[in-house]
Amino acid sequence: MDGTNPKFSLARSNPKSVAVHAPIPLVSIIVPARNEEDVIGDCLGSLSKQQDVAFEIILVDDGSTDRTGEIARSVPGLDVIPARPLPNGWTGKNNACWTGAIWAKGEWLLFTDADTIHEPHALRTALNDAAESQAQMVSFSPKQILGSIWEMMVMPVIFAELARQYPPVKVRDPNSRIAAANGQFLLVEAKTYRELGGHEFVRNDILEDVALAKRFKSSGKKIFFDYGGDVVRTRMYRSLKQLIEGWTKNLALLFPRSLLKSISNSAELIILLCAAITVYDAIADPIHRHLAVSMITLVAVYSRLVVLAQRAHFGWWPSLLAPLGRLFFIILLLRSYIQSKVKKRIQWKGREYQQCIDADAPGLVPPKAPPAEYTL
Repeated sequence: MDGTNPKFSLARSNPKSVAVHAPIPLVSIIVPARNEEDVIGDCLGSLSKQQDVAFEIILVDDGSTDRTGEIARSVPGLDVIPARPLPNGWTGKNNACWTGAIWAKGEWLLFTDADTIHEPHALRTALNDAAESQAQMVSFSPKQILGSIWEMMVMPVIFAELARQYPPVKVRDPNSRIAAANGQFLLVEAKTYRELGGHEFVRNDILEDVALAKRFKSSGKKIFFDYGGDVVRTRMYRSLKQLIEGWTKNLALLFPRSLLKSISNSAELIILLCAAITVYDAIADPIHRHLAVSMITLVAVYSRLVVLAQRAHFGWWPSLLAPLGRLFFIILLLRSYIQSKVKKRIQWKGREYQQCIDADAPGLVPPKAPPAEYTL
């Protein structure tokens, strides 16, 4: 698509390039952004410093009412375009990503969030992983930056549970049905993406990254998914309100058996609490017959929670808060279940989505004749 479309009349910038003799594909970096003035400058600054890769950067302004667009336009060498008017049945992010994909001309498309920071070798690393694994999709789970006690409590727990729900080794295994991706860093082969319908195919999915991964894998495409803390990092939520709203939107969809997971986590906390109470009562009575068993139980359960957080790539201090984080996780999971499964209503960034939001449901079939100005 060229820049003559009246819907997108901004002049294109020249893609950045490097002096490398081997063939290097052009990568279109697409950043959907809605009211991200606090983080967008750092994100775009890190993306503009990518090394050993030919790339263009496309910022899709999704109806921002703050300085997001102004800040983006102050960064040289990128395109700032408006998201098309939000059609019925679409989420805002899917619409913005699809708008960016329409504008893009790269052989690969990198979708990344406005709150991410990328190391200079991030894109090159992803392309290398794609080549080595012959994958059509590469996704990294970023290093999580924790800025508040609430984040330290709950983020290690959630990511530990995600690692158990979506083990990267299973996601990468073509013979496994488990599919996952992280929309904070999602690199796809443009040709394959378009053949499979891209974000239009998953246009009503709140968890568009997981839905796209399922679409790719069920179509026989390869996915490379791994922890990418050495290439990309993010602070997902910068306030307690954002954290509650964000995980309420996602948790019940990430964990389809939400009630069962809530019960199992609650049982674990009850065992921990009972062991702690018994140990406390037994301190005054050193020969208490339950002291040894209670101490072993207390140490075993608590250590397990800490180890799970450690395996999710978090430091010792956040990991030590794991029991409190478990309680917070259960509350958020139940809240998410009520909102998405009972009320079937989700709020995010000033928008409300009321639709069938089943994580296991297939995406909608793209319309046969989308408007010409939005056709790839």
